[in-house]
Amino acid sequence: MVKPGCVFCEIVAGAESRTLVAENELAVAFMDVDPVTPGHVLVIPRSHSVDLFDIGPEDLAACAQLARKVARRAKNRLDADGVHLLNCSGEAAWQSVFHFHLHVILRFSDEPEKDRIGLPWESVPSTLEEIQRIANLLR
Repeated sequence: MVKPGCVFCEIVAGAESRTLVAENELAVAFMDVDPVTPGHVLVIPRSHSVDLFDIGPEDLAACAQLARKVARRAKNRLDADGVHLLNCSGEAAWQSVFHFHLHVILRFSDEPEKDRIGLPWESVPSTLEEIQRIANLLR
């Protein structure tokens, strides 16, 4: 399914330019036009899904498999020290394009000119009781 007006659907259809780096039957990977670090790639399903809660299991698996393939290749060929695989679902989680996508973001230790990312959150210690209470809600 293609959603009219969706920039990622337009990329899949070839109507919008992209720099393709990999693809499989259900997903495509292309360079992010506003990269956070060199080698920043987006992986999207060919079929429109709004976010993590909307994407079908086959499309999600295809995106994850393609993201791992791209991450391995990028880490090795660009000498990255690590990789973030990030999905943002919903406005509150920083989603700005409402077509499911995974960010493959390379990390470079001790190279501030390449890697300017800091942790976007602070860990907040919790009690064992609170952790157990929440775990019970999630079971």
